Amino acid sequence: MLTQPFADAIAAAEQIITGAPHIRTEQDLVEGYDYLAGSIRAAIQMAWAYERDFPFFVQSTGPYTKMGLDNPDTLYFHSYLRPDAEYVVTGKRGSTRDLSFQVLNGDYSPVDVPDSLTAFDDRAIEVAADGSYELRLGPGAARPGYVHLAPDSAMLVIREVYSDWATEKPGTVRIQRVDRIGDAPPPLTKDLMTKRFGVAGKMLLSRLNTFLAFPKWFYLNLPVNTMTEPRSTPGGLTTQFSSAGHYELDDDQVMIITVPKSDAPYQGFQLGSMWYLSLDYINHQTSLTADQAQVDPDGMIRLVVSEQDPGLANWIERTGHARGYLQFRWQRLAREMKPEDGPTVEVVSLDELPQRLPFYEQARVTPEQWRARIAARQVAVAERMLG
Repeated sequence: MLTQPFADAIAAAEQIITGAPHIRTEQDLVEGYDYLAGSIRAAIQMAWAYERDFPFFVQSTGPYTKMGLDNPDTLYFHSYLRPDAEYVVTGKRGSTRDLSFQVLNGDYSPVDVPDSLTAFDDRAIEVAADGSYELRLGPGAARPGYVHLAPDSAMLVIREVYSDWATEKPGTVRIQRVDRIGDAPPPLTKDLMTKRFGVAGKMLLSRLNTFLAFPKWFYLNLPVNTMTEPRSTPGGLTTQFSSAGHYELDDDQVMIITVPKSDAPYQGFQLGSMWYLSLDYINHQTSLTADQAQVDPDGMIRLVVSEQDPGLANWIERTGHARGYLQFRWQRLAREMKPEDGPTVEVVSLDELPQRLPFYEQARVTPEQWRARIAARQVAVAERMLG
């Protein structure tokens, strides 16, 4: 059977899921199977997008194909490259808070993160008054508007980052190999289909193995219920800093995370499951940007992570996850982040909140106000997915 290698990979992937060391509950296992389904969809999509002569952008991750602690505020796109070919990227800048580009030398593996050969945001390119721009990539020498592709360049990744989901709009982007413009790809062959199913199987297993190993590198070696100082994000995202941690809370405990509202154009926080995925950010408030959060009169944002509803605007819902990951990101930075820019964390009981939060009464919301917040998230994500 032509598809047998992919079928074998799916069976092996199920063993990876069921054997994951963090599984403690039925919810953990069920979410693992959901993760497997999304990963199967993504592997097929990525294998069929492995087209370097007639390239196109595909959405690397999203609400239903999650991986790598995906940022709920980001649209991710990637296209594959040949390092010896020249490409032209044309687009129109939307109103999102950040638009960044990154050339990688390969895919993630269970033992390594791909090196970033170059990373920059749209401040480094010429954007016309109407938002249009053109960027070229190839083996030639770097110059304004032209990105040099090193011999091991393999992929172009683009990220569009939202801060205000309700008002910001995405842009458009396309990529073409310059010497193939106006041509057509050759007809499909059985050999190509065989190869693609094989590649999809390898991508599936690599994806699962890699992102189950990631937390060991960057999170689980930290003390529980703490977060790091802001630090430059691994992988070459030069305009991004992050603060990371992991939590474990009882249902009567809450975590108060206090952080200054930053001068960074984008500042966002999220929870992640032990599968290293974002939680449901459409139907629950499991993430907040600085624009979405309530900022206290002293300029601080106080987030409350808990299972029980505290009746507060900045409640971050655990949605049944007693353990998970904590992540801040600051993007489009113009300066180095300092320790005082980062978060402080304390764990208290639910009934201590009125005494622990200095602006507790101002932060309260009614059930009707909360439903309106969730409804706005649902609308914003639906519109974002439609472009």
